[in-house]
Amino acid sequence: MITALLIDDDKHLRTGLKALLERYTNDIFIVGEAESVKTGIAAIEKLRPQVIFLDIHLTDGTGFDILERISKLNDKLKAHVVFITAHEQYALKAFRFSALDFILKPVDPEELQLTMAKIKEAVGKNNSFENIDLLLENIRKKVDNFKRIALSTSDGIHLFEVSDIIRCEAKINYTQFFIKNHKPVLISKTLKEYEELLSEHGFERIHQSHLINLSYLKSYIKTDGGYVIMADNAHIPIAQSKKEKLQELINSL
Repeated sequence: MITALLIDDDKHLRTGLKALLERYTNDIFIVGEAESVKTGIAAIEKLRPQVIFLDIHLTDGTGFDILERISKLNDKLKAHVVFITAHEQYALKAFRFSALDFILKPVDPEELQLTMAKIKEAVGKNNSFENIDLLLENIRKKVDNFKRIALSTSDGIHLFEVSDIIRCEAKINYTQFFIKNHKPVLISKTLKEYEELLSEHGFERIHQSHLINLSYLKSYIKTDGGYVIMADNAHIPIAQSKKEKLQELINSL
């Protein structure tokens, strides 16, 4: 059984989430509940849950205050954190860059089931707190132009400078990252998700299967249907519908 702790200042939400968890999964055990930063920290230290469902806004502070504390317990606590949040663009972007799970309010049963499936695979494997440290770093800076990104693979969490990503390639429902001075990294998320994250960082989707960092573009070849040559010498095709925009972007560099 996977042990879980619910931290939210809304008793009705805790009750509803608990009911949904009991209905849609039979291998999670709620070991406790808390409604504030103070009681949440005390419950974590006492109960040592494997999963923490954590609200952002609490009566005496934020979920980030709790993270500041539990990140210092890294050697003792191995917990998977799932945020419960309203639709706050800045926070959602920070979660995605940090490879952290979140559930939007009101809680959707289907979304909860998908999250639980990920948790079952992650618990006991990805015990690194590096992605939480990255989230806290981004939250402290209060900027949305994040410099680093956490990529969660089957063997753990890996942090990279966004500026070191050369290109991304779709592999059905996976995305393969090609990174400067590093072997390719395969992530179980779609290319569309990373297009949304990286578009403000100089990345352009030039083909259904390819997202490139324009900083690493070496050549634009207009013959043979049109393709670009990247810094890693990869030849990437250009979709017909993307050629005009790519030319405009190149002219503006």
